Amino acid sequence: MEPVQQKKISRISELKKEVTILFAGDSGDGIQLTGSQFTDTSALFGNDVSTFPDFPAEIRAPQGTLAGVSGFQLRFGSVEIYTPGDVCDVFVAMNAASLKANIKKLIPGGILIANISGFDKKNLGLAKYPEGINPLEDGSLGKFRLYTMDITKMTKAALADSGMGTKEIERSKNMFVLGFLYWMYNRSMSRSIDFFKEKFKGKPHLIEANIKVLNAGYNFGETSETFSSQYEVKPAPMPKGVYRNIMGNQATALGLIAASEKSGLGLFYGSYPITPASDILHELSKHKNFGVKTFQAEDEIAAATSAIGASFGGALGVTASSGPGIALKGEAIGLAVMYEIPLVIIDVQRGGPSTGLPTKTEQADLFQAMYGRNSEAPVAILAASSPSDCFETIFEACRIAVEHMTPVFFLSDGYIANGAEPWKFPKGDGLGKITPKFAEENPEGTPFLPYKRDSKLARPWALPGRKGFEHRIGGIEKENETGNISYDPENHQLMVKIRAEKISRIADFIPPQKINTGQEKGEVLVLGWGSTFGAITMAVKDLIGDGYSVSHAHLRYINPFPKNLGEILKNFSLVLIPEMNNGQLVSIIRDKFLVDAIGFNKIKGVPFTSEEIKKEVLRILGVSVPN
Repeated sequence: MEPVQQKKISRISELKKEVTILFAGDSGDGIQLTGSQFTDTSALFGNDVSTFPDFPAEIRAPQGTLAGVSGFQLRFGSVEIYTPGDVCDVFVAMNAASLKANIKKLIPGGILIANISGFDKKNLGLAKYPEGINPLEDGSLGKFRLYTMDITKMTKAALADSGMGTKEIERSKNMFVLGFLYWMYNRSMSRSIDFFKEKFKGKPHLIEANIKVLNAGYNFGETSETFSSQYEVKPAPMPKGVYRNIMGNQATALGLIAASEKSGLGLFYGSYPITPASDILHELSKHKNFGVKTFQAEDEIAAATSAIGASFGGALGVTASSGPGIALKGEAIGLAVMYEIPLVIIDVQRGGPSTGLPTKTEQADLFQAMYGRNSEAPVAILAASSPSDCFETIFEACRIAVEHMTPVFFLSDGYIANGAEPWKFPKGDGLGKITPKFAEENPEGTPFLPYKRDSKLARPWALPGRKGFEHRIGGIEKENETGNISYDPENHQLMVKIRAEKISRIADFIPPQKINTGQEKGEVLVLGWGSTFGAITMAVKDLIGDGYSVSHAHLRYINPFPKNLGEILKNFSLVLIPEMNNGQLVSIIRDKFLVDAIGFNKIKGVPFTSEEIKKEVLRILGVSVPN
């Protein structure tokens, strides 16, 4: 159902290469749904898209307060998009608190759309504006193109005959905003209408209500004389293929399923709910048709040990959490190191320590993944760089776990997990193989040696219940090859060294590090990992365009590092490492390669902007940069 056409007014159509929109309001205003619907529609249209959902920490923060502000920023364009944008061109503020929290992000001359009903005396007070001050009326917003509309009132008018209650009607006002933005950017509403029909199947009154309000917003734009322009953002020239819009946690779940299919192993996912990792469990639970087994355990320890048990039994065992849960899993991860069996540990990082900032992003669990277990318990570590990259990186994490018989950490974070971008469907034959090495038939009369290793130092995967392959398990030190309990000092040192060397040898089976942007040699190398990828890419491209000798390399493999990383580092006079922590990768790089790398740290619960990285590169080059 497309909008009912009313009086049409002649408009100017402006062509834009890219646009950044920020939706913000109370946590009950449906901001995330509005943003995700506009994102999905833009991706379906063919735009490149990047998003940044920003949630309040409380499940239900006090309504109208700064603590309760929910935001969703998206950037879409006809060009390649790397980040959700440093600043926004359009800002939709549903109430006073959302304006106060986010107005600094709107560019001078940008469009500000404000819902008048969210700026009454009560809302202004909750947002801590001084008595008698209303920013919509005092001239303080003069540098923006301010458009005020009573979205709440017009939503009520659209549903006046619906028979719905006032609270239920007001929940629909986000659809008025969505309809208006669809009009502003010449977008079809069909994708959202199909979404309503699926989401509210069996509830025709809700389907009708949402479509009515969506139409009302679209028609308001079409008939209002206030708005002189519409905007057109053409599709991006992307490689041919089938695309879908995907979030990081969704991509992680699909990558696990792909790894299960390619390895021939059943997927077992043992998890305990925690923000921002829970959506992986939700997504996997939808795919029982692939034989996926999901288990919501009573605690983090049970989640990890259940995955270990599944792996011992011959499944692809996976567990996931965020930093606080990973701390609880620590002893179990050490047990998997001692067993030397495949285990994939997903850490979707968030602000800490302790409960910290549960809905904000951070990269501060790298030390935890690298060192956060008792004694010498090395594991492989990989990090995803974007929502779509989660698919390939988790697939590779599974390959290493299975083929090298070791626990593997997969690092994501809240920014990647909840962000979205277009993803080109991979073809199955392009994914590569994952080859488990199960214990072969044992010659009769010959004792089975469960810790006899191949050239990778990986031991055979001996499934329980097979005659002749009986062997001991447990956390006590193993005797070399036999796996018998051993307290011998020389054997313990040997086994510690072997387990460490096994992780080091993974470097022989991973690709060399590449330069993502720029030349192989130069003045500055910006070395990144994880979700800093987009901001670094934009910053380096801009700096190269300005004539500076700057390159960018981004790490997927952190333990072990690619074998050529040391050579790359020596090809640059300066190495800058931006990361959302207090200096973790930079410490590891300095220790491993004796390179005087420069740390650039941001620990604010929000991602880097490309402008911040550009300024820091110029600073270390000695170029004067205005504040």
